[in-house]
Amino acid sequence: MSTALHWFRRDLRLTDNTALAAAVAAHDHVVPVYIVSAWQAEHAWCGAPRQEFLCGSLASLAKNVEAKDGRLIVRHGRADDVLEKLARETGADAIYFNRDPDPFGRAMEARIAEMAARIGVKVQAHKDVALHERDEVLTAGGTPFRVFTPYSKAWLKLDKSAPTRVIGRLSTPPHISSEPLPTLETWGLASDAQIIEPGEAAARKRLGHFLDGPISEYGATRNIPLGGANSRLSQDLRHGTLSIREIYAKCAALARAEPRHARSIGTYVNELIWREFYMQVLWHWPGVLDHEWQEQYRDLKWRDHWRPERQPGGEAFQRWCAGETGFPIVDAGMRELRATGYMHNRVRMITAMFLTKDLHVWWMHGESWFMRRLVDGEIASNNGGWQWSASTGTDAAPYFRIQNPWSQTKRFDPDGDYIKKWVPELRDVPAPKLCAPPTPGLALAKGYPLPIVDHHRERDAALEMFRR
Repeated sequence: MSTALHWFRRDLRLTDNTALAAAVAAHDHVVPVYIVSAWQAEHAWCGAPRQEFLCGSLASLAKNVEAKDGRLIVRHGRADDVLEKLARETGADAIYFNRDPDPFGRAMEARIAEMAARIGVKVQAHKDVALHERDEVLTAGGTPFRVFTPYSKAWLKLDKSAPTRVIGRLSTPPHISSEPLPTLETWGLASDAQIIEPGEAAARKRLGHFLDGPISEYGATRNIPLGGANSRLSQDLRHGTLSIREIYAKCAALARAEPRHARSIGTYVNELIWREFYMQVLWHWPGVLDHEWQEQYRDLKWRDHWRPERQPGGEAFQRWCAGETGFPIVDAGMRELRATGYMHNRVRMITAMFLTKDLHVWWMHGESWFMRRLVDGEIASNNGGWQWSASTGTDAAPYFRIQNPWSQTKRFDPDGDYIKKWVPELRDVPAPKLCAPPTPGLALAKGYPLPIVDHHRERDAALEMFRR
């Protein structure tokens, strides 16, 4: 009778879980385990919204495991120490897990491999987070792509793994002790946002809803922050309550069945490719987490050019975080983020470029703030998006293309629907007035601040900073 451990990480589901399916197929007993991290309260890249989604997804996972005659074992500590102890307790001869795309997860995987070799246990690491990882998508010369478009063309040509079925049954030995499921109090946090429903069942409902209609309009309306087509699946990909293989397979099948919608579906798939492009950037250049990808921009004279975890930001940064900049579209996005742990992708670009190009605050502060507040905070995508907006990353927006928050409003929120939802002070302001700077010295509405900067002047300053 063989026993294996399956270490749940960012794969909190039973359907199409690569490592879990392999463990169940190869062993008589499988011990599903989740290891709770030991950090407390303040963390430069994590906050209450994402941890609350994690807690809810783990509670859902535990119920799903029980329905399969198993038990989710919860332990606290460092993963290699916990897995070694658990392997000895259970007599497990193998440890299964799905690989992590970021350097921190990879470092722990290396420690686990060393531990397993020392105690005589096999390690089975599987691809699961991405359709194509590591060195699967390379140039003809065998080097990683630096530009998205050729990467995406190469990505599309590769065969895609098909999703597997949900596992039939889990057999977990009954004598293994488990700690309680984590809550926000586990990390010294408290709920401070109205997050989307967590768990595999909720994720599957979202996918079904998106494929039943909104995806057909995605190509035309995805940039409209309120009322446009949106999948709302990003947090499910981040935590693995859905598999990327299932999402892609269902999109591909729908495109074949509904060819008139194929272009719109392809636009959505393109966003999935961006996710994997940024993962491979992080894999090949992990230094992007510490400095600008483009070497010539590593000495830019940013405001607040210190590490975000060392001290609070200056006044400009704090007003940006609070949604009190006097730029309605920026403030709406930042307030949506605070209230829900989510921000529409177009508005993420607007707010990020405003922080870096109008306020000249180092992009790392924005990167850290988004990771603390986003339910879907993905290290690779978040870093890639911020470096794109700051014009410092791979295939980034050229430094001279600086988005104007006023014209962005006119283009994507011309009726002010999004702004008025999240900035109640502006509900009675005529929509055209939200699309242009107010008269100097006159606020758009009582209680709403004047613009913190003049966009045209700060745009010139940003251009000069990069030209130097």
